[in-house]
Amino acid sequence: MGVGSSFKREFFRRAESGLIEPPAKAKGWLHMGYTLAQKLIKAHLLDGDMSKPGNEIGLRIDQTLTQDATGTMAYLEFEAMGVPRVKTERSVAYIDHNTLQTGFENADDHRYIQTVCKKHGLYFSRPGNGICHQVHLERFGIPGKTLIGSDSHTPTGGGIGMLAFGAGGLDVAVAMGGGPYYIAMPKMVRVNLTGKLSPWVAAKDVILEVLRILSVKGGVGKIIEYGGEGVKSLSVPERATITNMGAELGASTSIFPSDEITREFMRAQGREADWAAVGPDDDAVYDEVIDIDLSALRPLAACPHSPDAVKPVEELKGIPVNQCCIGSCTNSSLMDMLKVAAILKGKTVHPDVSLSIAPGSKQVYNMLAENGALADLIAAGARILECACGPCIGMGQSPNSGGVSLRTFNRNFEGRSGTADAQVYLVSPETAAASALTGVFTDPRTLGEPPVIAMPDRFLINDNMIVPPADEADMDKVEIVRGPNIKPFPQTAPLPETIDAPVLLKVGDNITTDHIMPAGAKILPLRSNIPAISEHCFVRCDPEFPARCKEAGKGIIIGGSNYGQGSSREHAALAPLYLGVKAVIVKSFARIHVANLINAGILPLTFANESDYDRVSLGDELCLPEVRERLSKGEAIVLENKTTGETLPLVSNFSPRQAAMLLAGGLLDYTRESKA
Repeated sequence: MGVGSSFKREFFRRAESGLIEPPAKAKGWLHMGYTLAQKLIKAHLLDGDMSKPGNEIGLRIDQTLTQDATGTMAYLEFEAMGVPRVKTERSVAYIDHNTLQTGFENADDHRYIQTVCKKHGLYFSRPGNGICHQVHLERFGIPGKTLIGSDSHTPTGGGIGMLAFGAGGLDVAVAMGGGPYYIAMPKMVRVNLTGKLSPWVAAKDVILEVLRILSVKGGVGKIIEYGGEGVKSLSVPERATITNMGAELGASTSIFPSDEITREFMRAQGREADWAAVGPDDDAVYDEVIDIDLSALRPLAACPHSPDAVKPVEELKGIPVNQCCIGSCTNSSLMDMLKVAAILKGKTVHPDVSLSIAPGSKQVYNMLAENGALADLIAAGARILECACGPCIGMGQSPNSGGVSLRTFNRNFEGRSGTADAQVYLVSPETAAASALTGVFTDPRTLGEPPVIAMPDRFLINDNMIVPPADEADMDKVEIVRGPNIKPFPQTAPLPETIDAPVLLKVGDNITTDHIMPAGAKILPLRSNIPAISEHCFVRCDPEFPARCKEAGKGIIIGGSNYGQGSSREHAALAPLYLGVKAVIVKSFARIHVANLINAGILPLTFANESDYDRVSLGDELCLPEVRERLSKGEAIVLENKTTGETLPLVSNFSPRQAAMLLAGGLLDYTRESKA
């Protein structure tokens, strides 16, 4: 494997395009191989030039998935496009987020999604069948295929060698209609794994180590590709745990090769015919290489309130624990559950700890019941939850005031658990189970010999909760059912000649989509009702923000670096759109959120000089003069602060397609215009 420099990559690009004539001794470089991700991008490339990172490229999408917190809006958008039948190889709608039936809203949305699926050619995974990423890995994922999903943790599919991206619902709708999925060509990062995990050290500790090294911003504009001899020691569920939390790095996606271990997993799922070997070329060149010795890792924990605030568990030992939650799309596989059951067998959860466990799928749940592990969990005092996202998105199981909660989930953002002052740590299932027994933060290595769990030769196959679509000949007979909470897509308008608006909100660094548009049992049921959900927009940062927007009628948001990290929820763009936000000006954006802003027709801009962030205050009257003309001509956009009299330079690196979308008023308007 070649691991050359960025210089070598640039040399290759220029030589390939004829810009330079390489010397004889360097002509061998022109036969440089591709990384795994580059090979899959090349095989699916429909538009653009992949030779240079940052170039906009359009990819053919083989599969899509949605979940119900984002799916309702995605299907409203798909309907608005007027495409009668999905054009992907396979599209699946999962009900896994809003399964608490606390009112009519969730049940109505589920019926709407089910009828849309039946009419338009999608498979429908019923409530209780499991979490989208776990079920898709088990039953639908195919190595070498492309997948986008309206959930930021869709890169879970990289665990079996899929090129899988989290995306906004509108991007998913376009892909279902046969359109390309556009991204900026990422840089390639190789995480070279050597050695083998020591007893009691888990896949969760691997990705926490990567987060410790790179931070929550370190993956922006990159694909994280895992390789090396250490890969052969990791099962598919372990690989999927690692790729799942690549979202917390801000990475475009993460991917493992598909090898014999992948083949064994798919054979056990009764899907060996879908398997294919995919991997990088031996002479692939990466922009960056990170070496991790698996044998040197120890149990780790992400401390409040960020996934990259990583410390060894041994440094946290003895901290009293109030709650342990095991599950989520990150750690709810059969292997995870069997390990936990073995740890708890014959023991009792500490009286000061509430332990909840959510299997990732009906398949996992059934197999736990059949082999007796479920009885061991129940006997130990665990609270068994539905096969759903549940506590991970604040849908139940909020900890006590100021409580310490150990969770095997992927995010520990402040307030995400539903308890504002909770102290949430991210840990492996092994650490969570050990701590549940002792009542304090416990290094699982203190428990003695670890349980040895083997991958089953055959998983229990029962797809009776996956509903196929109606035949195309019968689709016109299907009536789509809409409840009263389902409202149309917010009204959009072409970009005005000039934007004059006040600063309605100023926020700092690492603002998450949970800050912008909170999740949880009270708010998520409003996901198909943008007017109602907008009442909660930014209330964790400024409770007066929605009212201030309504009074002003229009406004601009100012933010720091990594603005919009976290979920793919396009509601974090649609709610500000409804409230009259015309532009968001920040130090830097997270990948999915900036795409969602453009899709919604909100102008995302960055300060040319980050220090200019300090020259703008809440309430300042701002102007983006001649913004439409400047954008259409590709000219620099400037910010005039009418309150201070200063003019500040901005960065607006939009592709021609993105500029056209913004000029039209967003992706829906652009798509309609393109069809006309």
